Amino acid sequence: MVAVNQLVRSGTGIGSNLEEAKGAQSRRDFIAKARTALKEARESHYWLRIIAECELVSRRRIEPLLKEANEIVAVLTAIVIKTATNS
Repeated sequence: MVAVNQLVRSGTGIGSNLEEAKGAQSRRDFIAKARTALKEARESHYWLRIIAECELVSRRRIEPLLKEANEIVAVLTAIVIKTATNS
């Protein structure tokens, strides 16, 4: 399943980019890595929607994941905006 494989790639990309952000050498570097994590989070949300629309997983199981993906995007968006604003 292409969608599931893509979801795994983008989902793990969020964590790996946040790990890199923790070790950032500057605020600018932190923001760049956090933005990449945000992009991965948005991509993960996209793949979850595709999986839901194609009914690869039941709505009952996918809805909590979609909600959590929305929350992750919101948190990362706030981090990026606040950090960039305070630069």
